[in-house]
Amino acid sequence: MKDFQELVIAGWTGRDEAALKKHIRELEEIGVKPPKTTPIFYRVSADLLTFSSAIQVSGPDTSGEVEFVLLSKPDGLWVTVGSDHTDRKAETIGVSLSKQLCSKVIASEAWRYDDVKPHWEKLVLRSWTDGALYQEGPVTAMRSPEDLLSRYKLPPGWAMFCGTLAAKGGIRPGKVFRMELEDRVRKRKLTHEYRISVLPVEG
Repeated sequence: MKDFQELVIAGWTGRDEAALKKHIRELEEIGVKPPKTTPIFYRVSADLLTFSSAIQVSGPDTSGEVEFVLLSKPDGLWVTVGSDHTDRKAETIGVSLSKQLCSKVIASEAWRYDDVKPHWEKLVLRSWTDGALYQEGPVTAMRSPEDLLSRYKLPPGWAMFCGTLAAKGGIRPGKVFRMELEDRVRKRKLTHEYRISVLPVEG
């Protein structure tokens, strides 16, 4: 995606300590070590960023997770919805590695951050896996854009995924992932859906 030359994945961004610990436990259950610090910022290849409606993954152990995504452009800060699709098996080896192995899917539309900042607390994230509600909660479950950008600068041409919500029923793979960012004040939504094609692992 030529508009963005750098991509950052912000992890462990939850404001609620209890919810953050729950997410850490979720990942510990599948063998992922807890982070050294919270939040933490992972750098991955900007080539992973895509608007695609279909992605290919290696093996059956991947899953999406809905996030709000900050897009820094020459004309200011924008926000959209995205999925930090991650290889959960590789995550047990190293989080940075796991983040690098899958496409990072975002919606093709975005909102100016200044337009939603006054009612930021009213925005809601949702995702569905194979049609079943998978995640749901307010964007305020994560640290605010101002908080994150005070910790990690985002020059024009950079994008940042900003953390996710706990999965209902636990982390699991699926064939179709749908995500949504709802603005209940302006009565509008950013949505995107993509299919996951699993490639065989031969060695």
